[in-house]
Amino acid sequence: MIDIGHRIRQLRYKNDLTLEELASRTELTKGFLSQLENNLTSPSLQTLEDIAEALGTTLSRFFAVENDEQIVFTSDDEFVDEQENCTIHWIIPNAQKNEMEPIMIELEANAESKLIEPHEGEEFGYVLRGRVLLVRDSNKKGNLLRKGDSFYIRGDESHYLKNDTDKKAVVLWVSTPPEF
Repeated sequence: MIDIGHRIRQLRYKNDLTLEELASRTELTKGFLSQLENNLTSPSLQTLEDIAEALGTTLSRFFAVENDEQIVFTSDDEFVDEQENCTIHWIIPNAQKNEMEPIMIELEANAESKLIEPHEGEEFGYVLRGRVLLVRDSNKKGNLLRKGDSFYIRGDESHYLKNDTDKKAVVLWVSTPPEF
């Protein structure tokens, strides 16, 4: 349920209005508006419509639930999937609903990622640590990528990453649409 008082205050601040200025625009008292913002009283529908109009909105937009989309993610948001030969860090939660899906994959020594089957879309990778081979159907030997190297491929052929060294490799890997 929406907190009407909080919503009025939020819109008033957004419009850079004082209680006195909003009172003047709505022909209501400053005291009444203060009581509304503190949820000490409830407005009639007509009064609320007048307040919404003075705040530059409509009743439907006033009551619309705003979706505060998360745009910054921390390590607390990530999901870690430890597998036998690799660890996958899902660094953006629920990325499957987005256009692209970034992961960070840690490949243990002499390990391979899962095989990615052909799909519509593209993939990007950036080697953060170590070195890997990008193995594709068209290049079974693989393309060597070292720390600081990147790849950008279409998803139209099977492919995977292979760490053929005795040290761990770490790759930031982004797929569109989500494939992991």
